[in-house]
Amino acid sequence: MPIHKETRKLPYTAEQMFAVVADVAAYKEFLPWCVGTRIRAHETRPAAEGHAQEILTADLAVRFKMFRETFTSRAVLDRHHQTIRVEYLDGPFEYLENDWTFRDVEEGSEIDFFIEFRFRSFMLERMIAGMFEEAVERMVAAFETRADALYRESLSPLSGA
Repeated sequence: MPIHKETRKLPYTAEQMFAVVADVAAYKEFLPWCVGTRIRAHETRPAAEGHAQEILTADLAVRFKMFRETFTSRAVLDRHHQTIRVEYLDGPFEYLENDWTFRDVEEGSEIDFFIEFRFRSFMLERMIAGMFEEAVERMVAAFETRADALYRESLSPLSGA
């Protein structure tokens, strides 16, 4: 089962990076292999600690070589704790877990990213396995590039970026 975990430090605030990852509707504009998104539901619910969480249910269409797949997931967006947890609902995976944690640190933020999945199709699993690390690195870099496009001008000259 492919697993990837990494931590990155970026010159943007945790809230800015949270907003980039939470903007699922924009994924088709910048995320490699994403050719379409559809938000099925967007709701707010109270969390145990009294703050609100947003719940997005969305379809993502991805195309890679001869494969085109659509999968449905639910993202739990917790702005109070600066976390996003993605729960797999339907599609080509047997299993998918994806978590993001955002923390403000000196001169920016630190982002923890985790993904683990298994495809139902043995053929698709084998094809992806050989390039999994490169694909994940490209996807994570796409979020960083998106943040650059949205927030680069807001960086302080003292930030060194």
